[in-house]
Amino acid sequence: MNIFSVDELGDVFADVLVEVVATISGFSLNVLSSEPETSSDELVGIVSLNGLKSGMLLISSEEAKMRTLCSFMTGIPKNTVTKDDIDDAMCELVNIVAGNAKLRLGGSGYLFTCSTPFVVSGANLSVITKKRTCIVSRFLGGSEISVTLRIIY
Repeated sequence: MNIFSVDELGDVFADVLVEVVATISGFSLNVLSSEPETSSDELVGIVSLNGLKSGMLLISSEEAKMRTLCSFMTGIPKNTVTKDDIDDAMCELVNIVAGNAKLRLGGSGYLFTCSTPFVVSGANLSVITKKRTCIVSRFLGGSEISVTLRIIY
């Protein structure tokens, strides 16, 4: 059994996110920081990771950046992408990342099942946790989009 450190776990999820975004949209993302940028994220896609080491996967971004990603994911022209389309794209993104990370972590101590994905939206969202909660973060960006990845457990 391969045991991952907290940073390695963050790297696995970030690598999966980079691969998924490239596959579904053609965009190239790079990890820019292990700390999330202070931003006005308006969308947070969430999947619960249930297992011996339960937690949550959160992917957040600004609505305008998700509109661009959604357009490339779906082929819908950017100016006709609806809020429902953006929410669906965010749910699909977080769901695919969780599923692919689950496969990649299959031989490790991080075995989990995934909940149904959901999106929280609003102005200037913040993720707040109890003290001593383990949070792994990565801020990823590219030419037209940026996202923050968090694993909370």
